[in-house]
Amino acid sequence: MDRNQAWGALAFNTFNYTLLLLIGMATLFPFLNLIAVSLNDPLDSLKGGITLLPREWTLMNYRAILSDDALAWSAVRSVIRTLLGTVLGVTGTVMIAYTLSRKQFIFRKAFNVILVITLYVNGGLIPTYLLIKNLGLMNHFAVYIIPGLIGAFNVIIIRSYFDQLPEGLVESAHIDGATDFQTLFRIVVPISLPVISTITLFIAVGHWNSWFDNNLYASRNPDLSLLQFELQKILLQSVSQVANANEHVDGKAIQSNPDTIRAALTIVVTMPILLVYPFLQRYFVKGVTLAAIKE
Repeated sequence: MDRNQAWGALAFNTFNYTLLLLIGMATLFPFLNLIAVSLNDPLDSLKGGITLLPREWTLMNYRAILSDDALAWSAVRSVIRTLLGTVLGVTGTVMIAYTLSRKQFIFRKAFNVILVITLYVNGGLIPTYLLIKNLGLMNHFAVYIIPGLIGAFNVIIIRSYFDQLPEGLVESAHIDGATDFQTLFRIVVPISLPVISTITLFIAVGHWNSWFDNNLYASRNPDLSLLQFELQKILLQSVSQVANANEHVDGKAIQSNPDTIRAALTIVVTMPILLVYPFLQRYFVKGVTLAAIKE
């Protein structure tokens, strides 16, 4: 490599690293700003101008949202929903995807077409509400699990991955006397962990962040209240308190700020996903890439 090529490679690498650094900083800054706002005094935050560090450190915002006893139980219910919904959802999705990937299944093409149609067409909010009501799922914990148990997009992703697996694996297992369940869970699933881990993350995040179904189908039963729904109510209460507060000169009338409460809520609900994501991150890119490429 001559001197001109060396300088060209150095300039190219410098540009790439600088661009990636700027993109990384732009992505990380909003999250660091949320942490700073959540740790700042509510009254002081009304002045604005907080960037990466709080001006007046305090845990008042976290104490405000964690002091409610109902919040702890709602967190437990959210964890149960996430674990149960993820396990059942992944299991059902894998089984359906495996069935649709078998060429021996005579209705394979028909069901694949139906799956694709559901990605673009759905019944709408009112028909879905009436269906769940007629099924007797209103104000029942099962309403969090059953309606969204299987996702068409997840089935298509895993089915595409299964389609790439060598047919000889399944045939050799059947020759050895293995049933379809044994073939799926002892042979296919262990070699498909990247895509299954990716879909597991999708489903878990969906259950953990869900609040609309709680608001729509189970809001009348406080024993079914989930973390996201409780945090939303706390946020609305904080906004109402600030709106109705009579601010004194020394600022003692304002005990909370919707911006700081919102920042603290975001950190609380995001932290569990941030703790889980590193364990699945190594499978994430590999799983999506392999499922998207088909021989």
